[in-house]
Amino acid sequence: KPDGVLTAFTDRDGRETLADHVPVPDVYPAGRLDRDSEGLLLLTDDGAWSHRVSSPKQGCDKTYRVELAGPLVADAEERLQRGLVLRSEPAPTRPAVLQRLDATHVRITISEGRYHQVRRMFAALGNRVVSLHRERIGGLCLDAALAPGQWRALSDEEREAVLSGSCAR
Repeated sequence: KPDGVLTAFTDRDGRETLADHVPVPDVYPAGRLDRDSEGLLLLTDDGAWSHRVSSPKQGCDKTYRVELAGPLVADAEERLQRGLVLRSEPAPTRPAVLQRLDATHVRITISEGRYHQVRRMFAALGNRVVSLHRERIGGLCLDAALAPGQWRALSDEEREAVLSGSCAR
């Protein structure tokens, strides 16, 4: 999904949606990406499979590459591993895994999908997300050959990989 595209097929305000990129009828997103986020988005016509991918109770990991406005606090890994209490939410997030790529770029893996969760987690750490790109869902890594807005069908192996832990290529 390109940055700026709504994870929907219609919009009453005329904004760009998935329908502008995917000419396949009768599919819907298995999960969501914020309008200001880009990367791997799965579409399906299989409700049970979609539930297994997107339900927080199923624990399907999602990995994001994140650009931050400034350097991350020293204890970010520990705090994310323990879980963070986000504004207006009673329970902490599930443990997340953080990999620092450089001073302002990280990779984070989460296993739930709360509203704007990754952005809110970094805000709770005193930082701001500049860009957010989903690279992986379960065991499926984004196909590097696809440009933003392009799509392709998954193989049976890839559909199963989404529900496993290692990337199918």
